[in-house]
Amino acid sequence: MSDHPFHVAGGFFAPTRHSQPETLTLQRPSLPEEATSAPRPGSRRRKLWDIPHKFHCPVIGVCFGVDELRGLMARSMQFPRDTSDFVLHTTAVGACETRTPLAEALHKQLEKRFQLSVRVFAKAKEAEAVRRLWRDAVHTGIDLPAALWASWTHPACDTLLEQDIYADIHMIQHQLGTGTRAELSMLKALQADNAQLRRQLDAARHEVESQRAEKSRETQQLGQRIAELRVELACKDAYTANLAGQLDLLRQSLPELKERQALARRANDAEARASALTAQAGELGREVDYLRNRLQALSRHADETMHTPLADGEPHATSQQAESEDAGANLAGKCVLCVGGRTGSIDGYRQIIEQRGGRFLHHDGGLEESLHRIDGFLAAADLVICQAGCISHNAYWRVKEQCKRTGKPCLYMKNGGASGLSRLIDQNRSDTALPAKV
Repeated sequence: MSDHPFHVAGGFFAPTRHSQPETLTLQRPSLPEEATSAPRPGSRRRKLWDIPHKFHCPVIGVCFGVDELRGLMARSMQFPRDTSDFVLHTTAVGACETRTPLAEALHKQLEKRFQLSVRVFAKAKEAEAVRRLWRDAVHTGIDLPAALWASWTHPACDTLLEQDIYADIHMIQHQLGTGTRAELSMLKALQADNAQLRRQLDAARHEVESQRAEKSRETQQLGQRIAELRVELACKDAYTANLAGQLDLLRQSLPELKERQALARRANDAEARASALTAQAGELGREVDYLRNRLQALSRHADETMHTPLADGEPHATSQQAESEDAGANLAGKCVLCVGGRTGSIDGYRQIIEQRGGRFLHHDGGLEESLHRIDGFLAAADLVICQAGCISHNAYWRVKEQCKRTGKPCLYMKNGGASGLSRLIDQNRSDTALPAKV
């Protein structure tokens, strides 16, 4: 190992020779005893040019930024714009060795900026108190330039404390340089991530803008549609109001409209009854003709019977004919209404009813004839035959309700043939055997 010592802040390491492995011990430079422990005389804080010259470099480097230092120096001296930051730094450090205009400007700036920290350090009266404040500032890392300035310019700062502060700030600068290099690599990585995120953000913004434009177009179309619907609704409201006005005018022009409608309904009912009575009168006329012809036939038969001798067994046949006539005369004098049925079967219905001595009425069940006329037919009928398979629903329920209310017998047919009508009348002889209507 070399015997030449190498200098460090506040002293130097001197080699020691032992039989054991070499060790290094820190030796401080020899200083006068009064300079190492006693504070400097006076209570006035030191100026920038009063502190040792080797402290000017950390003060200028730590307490001033590059741009700020360039602006302050431009007020006191002229230099080319392309002057490097290192040249400006060394020039400012050299100017602070004595009281120069630049040193005064830098001193005023430091006092103005760090006046709060200077007041805090001014409360310390001894070097040990100043040391504790400095250690606290180094530990927290907050306002380190302010603590550096307030400590070195404090009246109680002795030579040992100056050297310790110089050593601390020297190592902090090295650590900051190392941290700066690590932070630069991290900064590059963060910049790459930031660029990628920015591209993703731009793509997302572009997509959002396209979606917003699409939504805006849809909203505009919906607004136009709403406006069209509002106009259409306003037109319908106006049309409705116009119709309401016309209706009011019609009601005012026909003050007896309800009475006239009631009279019209009564007139329809009267017309239906008149039609029923007309049909009944026609049936009665045909019945009179039928009875007259029958009477004439019976008269001729009686005359022939009186002049012709009876053969064996003939009285028995006569009695059977009388019984048959009694069986077929169960509708004699009754008005039978047939509602519905096929058109081709109407004549067969009429013949069956008339052969049994009844009067035949017919209504098609609302297919062509008005339902209002059916009330008159129902009122004139003694027996109602309803063709359930050939009638409208309204007519069916109307006939059923009317017969239930008046107690008139009603026979329901599912098969529309004439033979089915004959069998239905024979099967319900008890319902058809009612007193004839006079």
